[in-house]
Amino acid sequence: MATATNPNAAPEWHVVDAEGKTLGRVSSEISTLLMGKHKPTYLPYLHSGDFVVVVNAEKIVVTGRKLEQKMYYRYSGYHGGLREQNLGTLLEKRPGEAITHAVKGMLPKSRLGKQMIRRLKVYPGPDHPHQAQINANK
Repeated sequence: MATATNPNAAPEWHVVDAEGKTLGRVSSEISTLLMGKHKPTYLPYLHSGDFVVVVNAEKIVVTGRKLEQKMYYRYSGYHGGLREQNLGTLLEKRPGEAITHAVKGMLPKSRLGKQMIRRLKVYPGPDHPHQAQINANK
């Protein structure tokens, strides 16, 4: 299964277990896999990255007082439409969103980065529906 941008490279599937890992460190590991920097055929202008499945996203670890101090903002475009929530409440409501946000910030800010983030699949627990794709690589 070759991509349209690089016919020689077939994307692989990687499973990353986020249990007990620090948010920033696991996010940089994931972004490297999504960009394809771990491959010897890496070119910055081609999409040669792999698919990444993250499991146990609700069990990530953060250091210091980031659970209370790190804020995430959303703006609806209307007056008074700025919504903010800290990392602690974000992990309670949508645990995968914190990892997705951190990884997205480490990817290129271009069309290529949007293609890369689509290959990220984040699940709060240990179960995921991509077992067939992962077994097909082996």
